[in-house]
Amino acid sequence: MLSKVRVVLVNTSHPGNIGGAARAMKNMGLSRLVLVDPKEFPSPDASARASGADDILQQAQVVATLEQALTGCNLVLGTSARDRRLPWPLVNPRDGAAVVLQHLQVDDAAEVALVFGREHAGLTNDELHQCHYHVHIPSCDEFSSLNLAAAVQVLVYELRMAWLQASEQPLCMEAVERTGLLGSAPATHDAMELFYAHLQRTLIDIEFLDPEKPRHLMTRLRRLFGRNQLSKSEVNILRGILTETQKAARGELQQRRSEHD
Repeated sequence: MLSKVRVVLVNTSHPGNIGGAARAMKNMGLSRLVLVDPKEFPSPDASARASGADDILQQAQVVATLEQALTGCNLVLGTSARDRRLPWPLVNPRDGAAVVLQHLQVDDAAEVALVFGREHAGLTNDELHQCHYHVHIPSCDEFSSLNLAAAVQVLVYELRMAWLQASEQPLCMEAVERTGLLGSAPATHDAMELFYAHLQRTLIDIEFLDPEKPRHLMTRLRRLFGRNQLSKSEVNILRGILTETQKAARGELQQRRSEHD
């Protein structure tokens, strides 16, 4: 679906911004870059800022006019840094991403363009007239000017988030890390009870806990460890520490060292 979205940069002055935009696109899974009359391209500065997104630069289409860049598009969103009092629908990046996804879901043959203007002046009124929607990034009024590549990053990020949600893919890595990458499922209730029993025995062995006067120590420790659900591997590590602590309390570690000396 994202392959049907092209990023169009109009009359870009600094080639480094082209590279930065290409990097932002590749980060978010977009690949189609169209350059309208860039001041300098190709350029070593563009390649340097692309930081590995050179394939997008190499495949970039360079055209003379915005009309050429929008050929085949049936939905165009143009970025606008300020209110020009034009009677066009104005959306923020998040709502704009929702518009794009809805359009792509309805029409399999749809082609969408995200249009970005010049670093110093943005898009002209005539260029904005060619857009179906105007997208305004609600930046701070006291310092509202965004770098071109940063503006591209904002829009393509929101588009990717909308696409992930629409395709029911995870929006973060937390679930994957817990169950896959780290291979550590949450500890079971039984495992936690065994851990608490082991912890209590160890605290008694080192005389930190007086079973006659417990003073709610184990209740507080349960609350401490219960704040975040421990994984199986984490419980195993803690129980290993407790086992070695018990050995030290019985003098077994010192005896072991003496035998090796």
